[in-house]
Amino acid sequence: MVEIFDNIHKIYQYQAPCGELGDYIEFFSESSPQATREYIANEHFNVRLFPSWTPTMWFNLGSPYQLLISDKRYSVQSGDDVLLLRNSIVERYNLPTDHIFTVKFSPGGFESIFGIKQSSLGDSLINLSMLLPTQLIYKIKKMDNFEERVNLLQSFFLNKFRKKTNQEYYFRTVQKAIETYQISNMEFNSTEVAREVFATNKTIYRYFNQVIGTTPKNYFSILRVRTALQNYVAAQSDFSPYDFGYYDMSHFYKDVVKFTGRKLIDNLA
Repeated sequence: MVEIFDNIHKIYQYQAPCGELGDYIEFFSESSPQATREYIANEHFNVRLFPSWTPTMWFNLGSPYQLLISDKRYSVQSGDDVLLLRNSIVERYNLPTDHIFTVKFSPGGFESIFGIKQSSLGDSLINLSMLLPTQLIYKIKKMDNFEERVNLLQSFFLNKFRKKTNQEYYFRTVQKAIETYQISNMEFNSTEVAREVFATNKTIYRYFNQVIGTTPKNYFSILRVRTALQNYVAAQSDFSPYDFGYYDMSHFYKDVVKFTGRKLIDNLA
């Protein structure tokens, strides 16, 4: 299954975070063993995910699986729980008995809760035992259902959450810059975005590198192609590249290849 092109959501259940964590966490999710059996049957399957710069925790509630990150392969055992940045294409190779609990942070949200710069994560696969108490991980994995896991982890995040003036200001400025770029129909460059949020280009550049771990130009490029591609797959006949700041379809096609590693026609095949 390929993100955006296939409906990978059909085997997962989702829950939004509580209001206080809404700016920092995109969602909690958990794969459904029943839905996996229905749609996947007894087959091995893989899930291909594109870059998003959204730190993601995966608690393994089921079988071992393989991860391919930037051409480096990792074996994740049934007792292993991991964190990754999602700054490159990631492929997860699963057994039919796969069962995963996910926390997906917003860009910069991980640092706001843990005080660790997401840029420091790089391409590494980090064991969650380095970040979370062993007893907490044990409780999460032993709980009876998805809702209980979400509630327990949210309580932990809320207790850990400590606002630091500078970090919070950087985070809010980056958030506002992203919103401004989206409102412009993905047409503004980083200089124009900086002007709209009353900051200099150097300031925006520094804040994005501190909060997200990449330049505003690179992040905006990923956000644009991800958003445009989702709209293209959802309604090809209504799609216009101009709605997303592209000069023409060939400009869009080039971005798709850069983002997915494949031509659009090959992704749709």
